[in-house]
Amino acid sequence: MSEQFDYVIIGGGSAGSVMGDRLSADGKKSVLVLEAGRSDYAWDLLIQMPAALPFPAGKSLYDWKYESDPEPHMGGRKIKHARGKLLGGSSSINGMIYQRGNPMDYERWGADEGMENWDFAHCLPYFKRLENSLAADSDDEYRGHDGPIKLERGPAKNPLFEAFFNSAVEAGYSRTPDVNGFRQEGFGPFDKHVYKGRRMSASRAYLHPAMKRSNLTVRTRAFVKKIEFDGRKATGVAYHRNGKDHTVTAGEVILAGGAINTPQMLQLSGVGDAKHLRSLGIEPVVDLPGVGENLQDHLEAYIQYGCPQPVSQQPNLNKARMPWIGLQWLLGRKGPAATNHFEGGGFVRSNEDVKYPNLMFHFLPLAVRYDGQKAETKHGFQVHVGPMYSDARGSLKIRSTNPKEHPSMVYNYLSTEQDKREWIEAVRVTRNIMNQPSMAPYNSGEISPGPDVQTDDEILEWVAEDAETALHPSCTAKMGPESDPMAVVDPNSMKVHGLENVRVVDASAMPYVTNGNIHAPVLMLAEKAADLILGRKPLDPLNLDFYRHGEHPADAGTVKG
Repeated sequence: MSEQFDYVIIGGGSAGSVMGDRLSADGKKSVLVLEAGRSDYAWDLLIQMPAALPFPAGKSLYDWKYESDPEPHMGGRKIKHARGKLLGGSSSINGMIYQRGNPMDYERWGADEGMENWDFAHCLPYFKRLENSLAADSDDEYRGHDGPIKLERGPAKNPLFEAFFNSAVEAGYSRTPDVNGFRQEGFGPFDKHVYKGRRMSASRAYLHPAMKRSNLTVRTRAFVKKIEFDGRKATGVAYHRNGKDHTVTAGEVILAGGAINTPQMLQLSGVGDAKHLRSLGIEPVVDLPGVGENLQDHLEAYIQYGCPQPVSQQPNLNKARMPWIGLQWLLGRKGPAATNHFEGGGFVRSNEDVKYPNLMFHFLPLAVRYDGQKAETKHGFQVHVGPMYSDARGSLKIRSTNPKEHPSMVYNYLSTEQDKREWIEAVRVTRNIMNQPSMAPYNSGEISPGPDVQTDDEILEWVAEDAETALHPSCTAKMGPESDPMAVVDPNSMKVHGLENVRVVDASAMPYVTNGNIHAPVLMLAEKAADLILGRKPLDPLNLDFYRHGEHPADAGTVKG
């Protein structure tokens, strides 16, 4: 006889951690979280030490190591997509940058049919509920102060940060005190998922404190194979653990595996495009052609510079220094290892035709790639830049009935005229900022792409050869009304259209990717989904004004390329 739970959550990542906590909080409902990866052990320095973030990606112990199919507009390159393979999911291996996205992102969500309750006024209370914004004033009505996610800011004290911010102002842009507050547009210190020198993952904030409850069970190394159905009604989940196959009975199944695993699991279970499923020998439970479609992401590139002054963090990449840096962290959670180093950046509009920022900048006071490959310079720094709401769309499809085989994914980066135009603008805007007077004392020349890359075609060729994913896959099971043939999830319940007892709560449910790192929006979505699933009255909308270019007296900044 199989075990029975009221809720079975597939995935113990960001959304799954929120779900495990919130759905078990009253002690009345039995909740099971199934995570295919291992636990996020407190002693594991590679995930707990913020500056160790380059190391887990690409290692099978931490990373599912997805990759795209050959991208048709990037010279046939396969783009690697790191996804967390442990409790906390990608929040246990990501860059720890906290960005809500622009309020206009959620106005865009709310403008679609059936999505009225997902505009900014309805989302803001849930951002506030999850946040404990340690740098924000206690009376700041835009920020939360009592939530489980403890957020530090900056401090961005390295002189390179201040030079970068000043150069942005000299280029015609603005400073902003809080990109997650009233005004996102502009430059300043960033919030980060770091608390007292340690990574603040979703599992650390939500799931581990909840695991003491008798009604919450968390099982790691539990590889889910499919959802079991009786007709269109989900009855349970089949998974593999400790060398054995198991089936658990579920009152409701909640998919929280992320924008890659959730559509994969739906398709394996017979939910998706019927023609595609039948071609693989899978009898469709319901024909939902939108499953795996609408795939969106952010592509980013690193523009790297040498630095003539000994002020960068580049020397800390030397292996000889690492034991001392590690010891500082172990003894006091201090030193260069206690930060993610992404302590500041900004958001700008690349042209006057966009209503809100379409470019995001992360400034880093050293020159290194995510895989740990450092630039050949004694001192250096870099800017990460990329378009934030490209109109490129991709798709994801399972290749077979084998749940361990990674799905086929094509993102179609650089496939549209908008995408190509904004990439050209992104590089030119970055160079304009970096060549302002305030940056001059620290800029000994561009390392990558280098001075030989100047024309539009040369820029696009470099992006196609060098750019990487910013690791924000999303929108593959989008929310929308049943009248929308490509919608998968009901926005008022998170239920999958046409099914009983199946809900989706993760980045796949987003209709459009937000204009920043997506971890914070995933947490917000999960917080709101918990109320919808539990049948609680959603939090009242909070109608606060927010910055719109050209509509406020303090408006400043022009677009310069």
